[in-house]
Amino acid sequence: MDYSLIEQLDQWHEDDDHQRIVDALTAIPEKDREYDAVNRLGRAYNNLGLYEEGLHQFEIISEAGKQDPLWHFRVGYALYHLKRYEDALQAFRKADLLEPADEKTELWLSWSLQKAEKQRKEAQRIAAKLKAKQEILGGTTSELPFANLSLDDFWEDSEYAKDSYQSDPPTDELIQSIEQELGYKLPSSYIALMKHHNGGVPKNTCFRTDEPTSWAEDHIAITGILGIGRDKSYSLCGDLGSPFMIEEWGYPDIGVVICDCPSAGHDVVMLDYRNCGRDGEPEVIHVDQEDDYEITFLADNFEAFVRGLISEEEFDTSEEDKEADLYRVASGNFSPLLEELCSRVTEVEQIEQKIRRICTRIVEEKGHFSFHADELSHLMYDVQFWLYIKSYPDTSRDQYLDVYQNIIAFGGEFGQGGYAPSFISDWLDQRKKEGKIIQDHGRVKFTDAYAKNVIQQLNQA
Repeated sequence: MDYSLIEQLDQWHEDDDHQRIVDALTAIPEKDREYDAVNRLGRAYNNLGLYEEGLHQFEIISEAGKQDPLWHFRVGYALYHLKRYEDALQAFRKADLLEPADEKTELWLSWSLQKAEKQRKEAQRIAAKLKAKQEILGGTTSELPFANLSLDDFWEDSEYAKDSYQSDPPTDELIQSIEQELGYKLPSSYIALMKHHNGGVPKNTCFRTDEPTSWAEDHIAITGILGIGRDKSYSLCGDLGSPFMIEEWGYPDIGVVICDCPSAGHDVVMLDYRNCGRDGEPEVIHVDQEDDYEITFLADNFEAFVRGLISEEEFDTSEEDKEADLYRVASGNFSPLLEELCSRVTEVEQIEQKIRRICTRIVEEKGHFSFHADELSHLMYDVQFWLYIKSYPDTSRDQYLDVYQNIIAFGGEFGQGGYAPSFISDWLDQRKKEGKIIQDHGRVKFTDAYAKNVIQQLNQA
């Protein structure tokens, strides 16, 4: 390719203007596109979320890409987002073999391994369920729902629950109308529970899981169970009900959102009709928006889910967790990158202690060491950004989002063991909108005035 075109493509990539890359490269006749042009085109499609298109481009140059670790990485990236985790795992393994110890490859390799294992277990579970099904449906329908379970003490009635969730018991006409609107037949056990108490907040709000979720290592939590109706915000067809969560929040159109969660929309519990059809008995799943709508199986049916709800007190290790995190932020070793960045600071005396003080305040307020969208978290996003850009001024937005995890999120002893990427990108976009972060020739940085503000906050910490 012409050198000036390469420079322009690099600039557009740094500016996140991936559509212009696609337009420029697709303007070149396909037979005239060299290996680098096709590889860049595939990357641009990946960055636009068009993973099938990206994969198609990589397949065109598959023979030439066999010994290119970057080609294998980009193939794995597309496959991962297409949820083809076994194939993604093989691609990242090949990239790692060709270029060992690359941190980015190793991270995606570990994620792919986790997802592939989960996908294998899910396939085995479904196969076993289908094999054992036989005449189970006939056996279960003869029993009344929730036999031997007292529902009188099930609900936590409060003014909030009554205002947001609870409606009058549904009529058969309303049930039929809601089912038609949703396009799914509601489980008989759910209808029975709603005729007893139509929506609300249960006393027990936790459900055990076999694997970690965005909420906890071993369980999920719900806020309430949506009732049958349209009038209450948290009813199946209310303004925050199932159609809203699927159409506006992007949850998969595979069933019905049945419970909201404490994350205020970032995860939900759904009835999953994929294996039973729209008129069958759905399974119950947890769907995590923060992890690309990751699905975790919870229960074979709604009644089993309700029977499996337990008190949050069974998982209350908050005091122990808080003490451990206070010790971590006070004494844990900084990551090599954070240590390097702090060593170059002259504007703030005892920068390490200032960072530890801010993080101690975060743990004291939240009870754990994590950054979200609150004021102190935004201050720590500011501090990390200022530290990194001060040492590496030629950094693009994408490059910073990639390296962020190595500062504190996965920082070892002084680290959080994970993070939600959307919080970081949302913070960065907010600072750009506020005019506090500017982008110049693809490079991002604070304005001089805002950098001084961050320094001042650090000095006051």
